[in-house]
Amino acid sequence: MSAAFSRYARAFTDVLLEKQVDLTRALAELQSVAASVASSPELQKVWTSPAISAVEKQKLLGALASKGGTSQYVQNFLAVLIDHGRTMDLGHIVASVEAEVASRLGMADAEIVSARALSDDEKRSLEQQVAQLSGKQVRARYSLDASLLGGAVVKLGSTVYDGSVKGRLEKIRASLGAA
Repeated sequence: MSAAFSRYARAFTDVLLEKQVDLTRALAELQSVAASVASSPELQKVWTSPAISAVEKQKLLGALASKGGTSQYVQNFLAVLIDHGRTMDLGHIVASVEAEVASRLGMADAEIVSARALSDDEKRSLEQQVAQLSGKQVRARYSLDASLLGGAVVKLGSTVYDGSVKGRLEKIRASLGAA
C-alpha cells in the first residue's frame, strides 16, 4: 500500500482513538460509503471525476452521509479526502484504514490455504497456533488448493508458514539440486 494511504489511515485512526470513537463502527461506516460508491457507476463517476468540483462532491457526501447515518468523524475524513483530491483512491485508503484498525485492535489477518476442507476443531486449533506465533488475535480466511497434496500454508502479513506436503517436496528437491 502507498505510504500516502497509510498516512491517511493512521491520522484517521489517531483521531478516532483520541476522541474515543468506536473504531469498528467508524470503519463499518467508511466501508459502507465506499461500497455505495463502488456499487453505483454513476456515483463512482461523479466521486472520482476531477471535472466535478470539491463543493459538488461535498454536497454528494452530505447526501450519502444523511442516507447512511454516517458519523461526523467519517464525514470529516471523507471531506479531507475530497479536499486533497483523493476520492479516486477511496478503495485503497479504506483498505489501509482496515489494516490500521486491525493493528490497533491487536488483530492479525491470516490467509490459510489447505489441501482439504478443515473441520471447525482443526480451524480453531490452527488459529490458536497462529495467534501464539503472532501474539495477536487472528482473523482467518480459508481457501482450498488440492495441489498442496496435504497440510496447509499460512500467510500472516508478509510471513508465510508452509506446512504443506508440496512445500516439503520442493525443499527436498532444492536441497538435492544444491548437493
